[in-house]
Amino acid sequence: MNTTRWLGLGITLLAPTLWVPATAMADTLEAVQERDSVRCGVNAAQPGFSSLDDNDQYRGLDTDVCRAIAAAALGDASKVNFVPLDSVERFAALQSGEVDVLSRTTTWTSSRDTTLGMNFTGVSYYDGQAFMVASDLGVQSAKELDGAAICTQSGTTSELNLSDYFRINNMTYDAVVFDSPEQSIAGFEAGRCDVLSSDASQLYAQRIQLADPNMAVVLPEIISKEPLGPAVRQGDDQWFNIVKWSLFAMLNAEELGVSQANVDEQLSSENPDVMRLLGQDGDFGEAMGLSSDWAYQIVKQVGNYADIYDRNVGADSDFNIARGLNALWKDGGIQYAPPIR
Repeated sequence: MNTTRWLGLGITLLAPTLWVPATAMADTLEAVQERDSVRCGVNAAQPGFSSLDDNDQYRGLDTDVCRAIAAAALGDASKVNFVPLDSVERFAALQSGEVDVLSRTTTWTSSRDTTLGMNFTGVSYYDGQAFMVASDLGVQSAKELDGAAICTQSGTTSELNLSDYFRINNMTYDAVVFDSPEQSIAGFEAGRCDVLSSDASQLYAQRIQLADPNMAVVLPEIISKEPLGPAVRQGDDQWFNIVKWSLFAMLNAEELGVSQANVDEQLSSENPDVMRLLGQDGDFGEAMGLSSDWAYQIVKQVGNYADIYDRNVGADSDFNIARGLNALWKDGGIQYAPPIR
């Protein structure tokens, strides 16, 4: 087998897309605690998920997941070093140890989960690929896009999904590929393509960035499954558990009615599930190397899942995206977390 050693990164390249860590990078929690911060790889500019606000602070659903991890691991949600990464460099950054966790609208797929030396820890947002077209084209359906020029982003699942969709529907298209979301929306606005295709969440974010948002419309078809969620390096089960259960804690808190607004009142709850969640009964942080109030710190400082959804992409945001699949299982969606017990 031909292999190429990437010096200084601890990575061996076995095939064009196959990354394997030369040495398992364990003890991430210890490194995070010594550094006193979580290094989190995020998108540089995707409003609703990760973008800089007017005070140069990263805001969004993905960045709040990072803050939840910091609240659990360090007791302080503000102790996050956000590292902006594009779609091409994100996996190498995780593998090399440049970041401790990747929370960057990244789709969980079989090849990424099994060949890149990384583990997905859960689904923070259920998404799907869609199409945005210029309103003046009068297009009502993706089935009308035969022969269209389509802007998309390199290094994403969107490229492969486009090929599959058009082949299955016996249509052709011209791909106009860019390296970043900023370049792709600029190309669309400049008329370099008729259509922009990406995850629906990204299209809604890009639409409101247009000089005239009414010049574009997102078509109703969803052509793929895009489960987005945080990922960590393989080889460190403790850190994998911490990131996984930070997300699960927010989902469980919403289901139990424990929110950022009422979490202190809930400390006196006699509901056994609430007591376990907030560290009032048992110590479910000990096995992960965390304090007993790890989940309380997440909800107190960051919120439950509804809190972070609503303020970033939902009812309290400019996007007002309905919960849909991202509603809890008991409310008609598919978001579900194992119990803390």
